[in-house]
Amino acid sequence: MADRQDVSDIVPLNSQPEAAIEQLLDAAFGPDRHGRTAYRIRQDMPWLPALSFATVDADGALIGSLQSWPVALTDADGQQMPLIMVGPVAVAPAHQFGGHGRAMMDAVVAAARTMGCEPLMMIGDPEYYGRFWGFAADGTAGWEAPGPFEPRRLLALSVDGRPVGGTGMLSPRISVAA
Repeated sequence: MADRQDVSDIVPLNSQPEAAIEQLLDAAFGPDRHGRTAYRIRQDMPWLPALSFATVDADGALIGSLQSWPVALTDADGQQMPLIMVGPVAVAPAHQFGGHGRAMMDAVVAAARTMGCEPLMMIGDPEYYGRFWGFAADGTAGWEAPGPFEPRRLLALSVDGRPVGGTGMLSPRISVAA
């Protein structure tokens, strides 16, 4: 268990080398992480720099990362409701339980509220993410995912007070060039 007095800073994730981010994700979730449902939902999408954060230790080494992704809920007619998928939230094993993940979540929720962006969604523990940030499965009962998932762990958070709901399949967001 990490020392709860770890000194760290939250910085933009794009300030960190991509290779270091990938190594951290492998250490936190294993190299087979790419087959998970969350990866299918955001497949081939770039993460959003304004809503993605890193935790660095006092020496500037990467010890945590949180990525956010442009995804959508696609209904039967092909209409997309834009969402932002939060995660993975990764902390190096030696630094887990030191509050780093919570600090990055605080940063992303605060940034999303300031930006007034699309609703946030994630696959996570409702007891934890609900308690600290208000994520809930209340509006996600009609959502499907391209892989196995526990419906109670499919969570959403409106950052501007609008209700979150709808029916459809979670998928990468389609952008149309004008």
